[in-house]
Amino acid sequence: MTNGNILIVDDDEDILTASRLLLRREFGEIWTCKDPNETPGLLADHDIDVVLLDMNFGPGESTGKDGLIWLEKILAIDPSIVVVMITAHGSLNTAVAAMKRGATDFIAKPWQNEKVVATVSTAVQLRRSRKESETLRQSNKLLREASAAGDSEIIGEAAVAKKVMTIVSRAAPTEANVLILGENGTGKELIAKELHRQSRRRDRGFLTIDMGSISESLFESELFGHKKGAFTDASDDRLGRFQAANGGTVFLDEIGNLPLNLQAKLLRVLEQRKVTPVGSDESQEIDVRVIAATNVPAARLRDEDHFRQDLLFRLNTVELTVPPLRDRKDDILPIARHYAEIYSHKYGGTRRSFSTDAERALHDYAWPGNVRALRHAVERAIILSEAEVIEPADLQLDYTATAKEQSNMAIAPTILNLDYLEKETIRKALRKHGFNISRTASELGLTRASLYRRMEKHDL
Repeated sequence: MTNGNILIVDDDEDILTASRLLLRREFGEIWTCKDPNETPGLLADHDIDVVLLDMNFGPGESTGKDGLIWLEKILAIDPSIVVVMITAHGSLNTAVAAMKRGATDFIAKPWQNEKVVATVSTAVQLRRSRKESETLRQSNKLLREASAAGDSEIIGEAAVAKKVMTIVSRAAPTEANVLILGENGTGKELIAKELHRQSRRRDRGFLTIDMGSISESLFESELFGHKKGAFTDASDDRLGRFQAANGGTVFLDEIGNLPLNLQAKLLRVLEQRKVTPVGSDESQEIDVRVIAATNVPAARLRDEDHFRQDLLFRLNTVELTVPPLRDRKDDILPIARHYAEIYSHKYGGTRRSFSTDAERALHDYAWPGNVRALRHAVERAIILSEAEVIEPADLQLDYTATAKEQSNMAIAPTILNLDYLEKETIRKALRKHGFNISRTASELGLTRASLYRRMEKHDL
């Protein structure tokens, strides 16, 4: 039997019965209707590949006008559907008119069974080809969006950074899933991209999925796709992120913040290597390598009340921790100079350098926001400073506490500046909850989006 669902629209009950009996032995589901007004509802409720559409409806009608009208309505509902016209007495004129308006082929009454089966088989193949083309188009669109920001260079001369890169070079050529641990801003996504770049999948897609930003109601649709009509806003088939990255690498960021009920759904996909789009009964095989990352401490990940241990075992075949910037002091100045060059070029100015005092300030700062905070500080200095040499004041670093106090977050500030107090409050809340964004936002009485905006404001 050939896969393919067929809808037959004809006002002749004998034609409907004969065609249904003929085609059900060769194809998938077969639907029939005498009234073309039922067609939109059937197209909305079922995944139909081919429509066999009569040219005339009603007693004595022979102009083909009705068929042409419904042909246009059907193609307006689903432009990729394949419509084969049913014509009486071999009328070529009406058949030609229909094909000019989008019909793929025609069947003349009375028909030969072999001709009907062959025509419908060809139509099903065409529909499949159109679906594959659309899938490829969506996949390429998602991959283009994912790579739009481009890759960034990894700078790591410190011993702890070199240790991480050694693990990367050993794990990358394998198919092992990798779990990357580390604080916010340490560069976990850069490590994930480097794993992909050194892998056998380097010529295929790398797709990032921010698990913390996907709502529970859209989780399955975003990751696994959906069929048209699966829910209220599903006006078209949608390709899921896993299908879009098929053959390549999926990077699951903020995996530690995924609720337990969604962890179970992700685990099932990783175990079966199949996804089922929302609204579909058919599973689709996937071939992806999974790299995950989280700022949740390893000890909390191993708490079964917070994270499924069977999912953890699937994710951390190889586990590595990206060290915070305060533990790799030798990398601070090379990274700062790297971003100074990038932003000097970006903002059209002359190449900037750091004064000796600025370099000392950069080196001694605790960088609670890690590389991300360093990047923001350098960019801000490039934008605001009019001199060719950047001074400590241009960096706008927080000197209200010692580097040790910034690192440990243990000493309460005595300054009553509201911005400072807000920054310190957010920083302590993040530490308290192991940088779990959802829990921190809840304690502070903020939404996740509001917390992210404040973290961006304060370079956290």
